[in-house]
Amino acid sequence: MSDDDSLKVALTPSMEAYILHWGEMGPQWGVNRTVAQIHALLWIWSEALDADTIAATLGVARSNVSNSLRELRDWGLVKPANALGRRKELFTADKDPWEVFLQVLRERRKREIEPTLKALRGFVAMAEKEKSPEAVGAKKRMLELSELMEQLCAIHDTASALPPALLRKALKGGKLLSIFKS
Repeated sequence: MSDDDSLKVALTPSMEAYILHWGEMGPQWGVNRTVAQIHALLWIWSEALDADTIAATLGVARSNVSNSLRELRDWGLVKPANALGRRKELFTADKDPWEVFLQVLRERRKREIEPTLKALRGFVAMAEKEKSPEAVGAKKRMLELSELMEQLCAIHDTASALPPALLRKALKGGKLLSIFKS
């Protein structure tokens, strides 16, 4: 048994399958496999883990774990945890899937939606000076997209201001979505 093996946490087959799947999905969500796997591990594991244990458990380089933890901290998805008598920095993830979902929405808004809205406003201002029929049509579509994104931001702001328990209740059984079916 190597030293790394003594650091590993004992994952069950379902935990391993979950972590592997989350890692496969990471690139679909715009993060690398290791970032997704680390988040998955910290989300399902009941205790905080240090970077060496994460590296040994997932079989990835310690430097990759450090970079991935930094990215997860930047997203607000992982935070340091304290434990008496431990010299190594420990990390944990919020266990409430609604809190995680809302945090991802906040970050996506900040990183993706807001810069796109700012750019769209600039494109519309540029299009104001252009008089060709194509430019008028393009400006109209850019305005419509901008309005849609602003409405989505308003929905986001409303939803993220609600306590997760209320969101859970509103969405349970599709009750909230039923207003769209009538």
